[in-house]
Formats: sequence, structure tokens, C-alpha cells
Amino acid sequence: MTTAPPPTGRSPAAGLLARYWLVALTIVVGVVSAVLALAGAATVAAWLAGGFALLVAAGYTVRMIRTLRGGGLGVDLLAVVAIVATVVVGELAAAIIVVLMLAGGEALEDYANRRARRELDALLRRDPRTAHRYVFDGSTAVEDVPIDEVHVGDILLVRPAEVVPVDAVLLAEHAAFDVSSITGESLPAEKQEGDEVLSGSVNGTAAVRIRATQVAADSQYQQIVALVAQASKTKARVVRIADRFAVPFTVFSLLLGGLAWFVSGDPVRFAEVLVLASPCPLIIAAPVAFIGGMSRSAKSGIIVRNGGVFERLARARTVVFDKTGTLTGGRPILMEVRAAGGFEADELLALAASAEQYSSHVLAASVMRAAAERSLPLLPAVSADERATDGVLARIGERTVAVGKLSFVRSLAPDARREPIAPGELAVYVAVDGVYAGALIERDPPRENARDMLHGLAALGIPHVELLTGDAQETAAGVAAELGIDDYLAECLPADKVARVASIAERPVAMVGDGVNDAPVLASADVGIAMGAKGATAASESADVVILVDDIGKVVEAVAISRRTVTIALQSIWLGIAASVVLMCIAAFGVIPAVVGALLQEVVDLATILAALRAARPAPGDRGPSGRRSALDHQLEQR
Repeated sequence: MTTAPPPTGRSPAAGLLARYWLVALTIVVGVVSAVLALAGAATVAAWLAGGFALLVAAGYTVRMIRTLRGGGLGVDLLAVVAIVATVVVGELAAAIIVVLMLAGGEALEDYANRRARRELDALLRRDPRTAHRYVFDGSTAVEDVPIDEVHVGDILLVRPAEVVPVDAVLLAEHAAFDVSSITGESLPAEKQEGDEVLSGSVNGTAAVRIRATQVAADSQYQQIVALVAQASKTKARVVRIADRFAVPFTVFSLLLGGLAWFVSGDPVRFAEVLVLASPCPLIIAAPVAFIGGMSRSAKSGIIVRNGGVFERLARARTVVFDKTGTLTGGRPILMEVRAAGGFEADELLALAASAEQYSSHVLAASVMRAAAERSLPLLPAVSADERATDGVLARIGERTVAVGKLSFVRSLAPDARREPIAPGELAVYVAVDGVYAGALIERDPPRENARDMLHGLAALGIPHVELLTGDAQETAAGVAAELGIDDYLAECLPADKVARVASIAERPVAMVGDGVNDAPVLASADVGIAMGAKGATAASESADVVILVDDIGKVVEAVAISRRTVTIALQSIWLGIAASVVLMCIAAFGVIPAVVGALLQEVVDLATILAALRAARPAPGDRGPSGRRSALDHQLEQR
């Protein structure tokens, strides 16, 4: 009994009829049957209403069997029994109302889902499709081209209130952009000439020129849209929650109905009880709450791929963090150049930066930045090979330069030695032509709110936090001590991280990371959380949760939203079940006629939906994603 989206080009009313055709058909059959009965054709009316109800019951039976074959439990059994029972005992009006109740419940569910998903859909609707490209640099001639045809370096025009099509830099003297769809911040972002402008930002009141720095496929907004599209299309894993209640609720309802029939001797009592034993609260509550939670998360810059993630994250007992770019800002500062082997400090830094320009690691950017600050030129490489998690090996002119971890550099220069570093510092080792050339001592300080975030997790009752990093022992120890993390593991390869997460006893385990080397462990953890503000990397693609804002505090918010969403789903289910049980017990004494019972069950379904929709709204005291009062603040105040 699925519903289909309305074909394009139809009126809204026609679209609703096409989408909710079973509701419309049930109303038509009910009205025609009533007219026939009033006209004296009671037999024809009975055949029409009864036959239609049994056909619908047969459809639900087929769906239930398919669900059972797929390994799930069919929660439609009570609906089928209620329809058949009311037809058999001659309560045809009640049978039609039961059908209308089921079809209407699914229609309400679909409507609620669409309403709760509006934040996700808003991103998809605003996906830019075209760009205004200058024919020549500086020319006033502009052509409209598909964004897939925009190349790096193209000069583009962004008109007032238009969406920036690709990542770019601003060429105008200054401009203001609405970045709420990217960062969740409600205030406009002021940009100056040369500043980065992310795709998906909405231009202010003045037309501006930008220079593309990424093609469409690699731009921020398109990557976000891809994640959102996947999240919105992935069906929430709701059967598991329904399964906890479906079997006992079905058994109880059948026993109560059978007992009422046995005691009274009237089979109508069985039908009256079963009419009120609708499975709609089980079917509706979880998906509405989960999609509401997804919408609420999206408002805060957190993309959750499916409803099942909420269940696992809400029960998380351990949270494991990567260091660089996750607990730290990922923008290390060069503290010292320690040259060796007869090299000068500037010479060593220039060679290292020339090799690092071919690396994607965050440490590479800091080395190049330090070279630029000293006005040291970057030399082109004849060849370059980045070794994931180890470093980069490049041929600079006639020299072979290796930059990276001590183990990597030592494999090429056996005389390489471990440099003493202070807590929180890290060393980038350099070898030239097989000889140890020295090390670059850097420091990547923790994020300002990292400690508060860890306190927030503790306030939520998560007992176990770990740090896993590929950095040296001294670096890991310094950051762990600074943040108050007792358990950490240093010098980890991706396989080491996967093995460690697999060995943790306190589960479920959530892993938070940001780099390409974190992708395997994010995929293997019970819940993978990617810091994706700097672009959708392999980490984002393999994670269950993607944080679109460069704010580690969002980890606490993701856990808090997950717990609230699951709580609301369970509360809504219990609300529906409790109301149904009370009404069934009353109906067992013959107080509630079948027709009235069917109408009352509609009220129960509506109450269940309204209760589940609370997941789409902020929690009491939460003022939204602007940062004025975050879930982290709320949790810390509760300590």
C-alpha cells in the first residue's frame, strides 16, 4: 500500500489524489455504499463495501508475507484480522472505517515525513545548476553554462541573492554572504577581496565577481547535497524498534478479543476489540521521529545518513577521537627548524616545502605556509609520490627529498634520529639523498572548545573516551594530558585504528575523524562521525554522521539529538499502545461500537504522529544552531 509522488504538471489537488489514491478510493466506496443502502439496495452496498475491504486486506496480507520473507516481522497482521473480522460479523461500516484508518494513517505518515524533511529538501532545491561565466577575464560579456563546465580559474558573476555555484575566491573589494546552509550561522559572513567563498553561500544585495578554485564535483555545496540526498533517500531502520512491540502487542490484542468473545458469546466483541488494535502507532512513530531528528540535525549542520544511526549513537558507550584536524584545529604552527647533516635551516625548509606541495596532509600546508612567511620559493618536482599516512617522496631537481614520519624517513635514511620534543609538539622529519637532513618542530594546539566538548560527553554519561593518532608518542601524550584523556594510542596506522576500535569492550563505539586515513576506521566503527567542514573526503563518504561545521562541539550535539530522537520515538510508540490498550479494554465490555472504535483509533494515530513530530523541533532551552545556546552549553549547565 505504498504511495507514489504526483506526476509533474498536475494541480495540487490532483497531485494529492494521485499520491493518496487509496484514501480517496476508500472515501468514494464508503459514500457510494451509504447511498446504495439508503436507496434500498442494502445487498449491493454490502457486497461493494465488504468486497472492497477484503481486497484491501488481501493487499496488506501480500505485503505482510513479503516482509516476513525479507526477514522482518509483518506488523499488518492486526489490521488484516480487524478488517476480516468486521466483514464477517457484518460490521461493514466499521470495516470501511478501518481501511480508511490504515490508508489515512499511512497518508499522515507520508505527510509528516515530508514536513519533517523540509530542511533536507531545502538543500536539494537550492542546488545551483548554472553559472554566469565571463567570456574573457575582465570582459562584461557573460554566458550561462552548466556548473559542470566551470573550470578552475574561470571568472564568474554572482548576482544578488544568487547561490554561489562553486568554491571560489572573492574578486570584489568586499561582500556579504548568507552561509546558513553551510555552517548553520544565521548572521551574514563579511568577506574581503581574496577571501574564500564556499559554494552554497547566498550572495547579498550586490553583484560580485569570483574566481573558481574548485570544479563543481569537488565544491563544498555539491558534496553536501550528495550527502543530503543519500541521507534523505535512505530508509530509516525502523523495523527493529517496531519488532520490540509488534509480537507482544499482537498476542495481547488477539487474546483480549478472544476472551471478550468467549465471555460474552458475541463474536462482534472480537471485532470491536480488534478495530482498536491498530498497528499504526508502531508503524508511524519511529519513522516520523527519525526523519524529524534528521531534519533537526541538518539545521545544526549535522547530516545523519539514516534513522538507524540515531539508535546506535544514542546508546554509545565509547567515543574515540583522531587528533590532527579533529581534537586539534589541523593548522599546525612551525616552532623550530632543526637542520642536520650540514644543511642550513632555510635550505631545509625550502626543500621540505617543495616536496610537501604535492601532499594533501594538513602538516604539508603548515610547512608551505612557513616557507612563504620566510619568502622561500617552492621548487617544482620532477616526480612526487605521496605515501598515505607516512609522508611524501619527491625528486626536486637533482635531489631526492623525503618528508614525513620518522619510520618513513628512517627507511630511506638510516641515520635519522628521533628528535626530543616538548609535550604537544610534533616533528616532521626530512631526508635528502638518503641522508638525514633534520626535522621541523611544529605544534598543533587543541581546539578552544575541545575540553568543554569532552566535559559535555561526560555529562551525557559516556564513560569512555580514547585518542588514536598516527603522531609520535610524545605528541599524543601532550595533547591527551592537556585535554584530560587517560587512554590514547600513538603512531597508529589505519589498520591499527581499526584493530583498536574492534577490540573495545564498551560498545557501541563512535569514532570521530576527518582525514583520508580515518576512512577505514570510520566505516568499521559502530558509528563513524566525520568532521567534513573542509570538504567531503573519503572520511565523509564512509561515515554515518557528517558534521558540516568546523566545530568539535557538534559531537555532543549529535549525541544529544540522537538520544532525544530515540526517546521521542519510544514515547510516541508507548503513547499509541497505551491509548489503544485502554480503549480495547473498554471495548471488551461492549461499550464502544466498532464504528466508534475505528474513529477513536484515528485520534490515537494522529496523537502518535504529533508526538513523534517533536523530534523535528529544538529541545526546550535550545535556541538553535546559531551558537547562542548549544546542546553542549545545555549539557554543561546540567553538571
